[in-house]
Amino acid sequence: MIFLSLTMNYLNRLILGSVTFAALFFASQFAKADITRVACVGDSITYGYGLHDRQNDAYPVWLGKWLGTNYNVRNFGVNSTTLLHRANFPYIKQRAYTNALEFKADIVIINLGANDSKRPHAEGFETAKALNNWQYKTNFVSDYEDLIASFRKTNPAMKIYICFPTPDFPGRWGINDQTIREEMIPMIRTVAKDTGTTIIDLHSAMEGKGDLFPDAVHPNDEGAKLMAAAVFKSLTGHAPPE
Repeated sequence: MIFLSLTMNYLNRLILGSVTFAALFFASQFAKADITRVACVGDSITYGYGLHDRQNDAYPVWLGKWLGTNYNVRNFGVNSTTLLHRANFPYIKQRAYTNALEFKADIVIINLGANDSKRPHAEGFETAKALNNWQYKTNFVSDYEDLIASFRKTNPAMKIYICFPTPDFPGRWGINDQTIREEMIPMIRTVAKDTGTTIIDLHSAMEGKGDLFPDAVHPNDEGAKLMAAAVFKSLTGHAPPE
């Protein structure tokens, strides 16, 4: 009887332990599945170039703070990158692009185009010897749609947002607001219509805020936070919590 009692106690503990392990396992799997993955794809403005502390002040960081613990927001921005495949530094040839695809995000936010607008003698500063990336503008729509398709292959259910680039005041290094405003933004509208993606209008959100762009192209800390607020509102429908 003593042996039987000990055996039963052992079996009860074993069963209880197994049930507890299974419950914890499924709870952890559910928690993982419940996390929404957000990939912020872009150039130096996404990366956080020129900020005092990009690890804390880049727009994807603010977005992650505001969205909360049910979201995993990653910054896949790369300085100087272009959307255009034939331009000088295409995003699709960078390791960050591969990493972003492997992330298999639920939400992708694409903010590319500023470096594509580069052309010599454009509106802005230091343009005489600028690269001529915009000479390939006839490929802009198709290259953008190819980028979107590549992300959708990794997760067909993902939600994709594409941004009108932030304005330039008036620009630098050949990056210029005139090209973005008059030519690129209408092309991005076409991309959104063709692909069923949602536009985030960062151009209007930051318009008239030249004091937040000290080098005429990149936002400062306050500008990056305002940019994040515009993205947050597009995703959630309301202003950030603070």
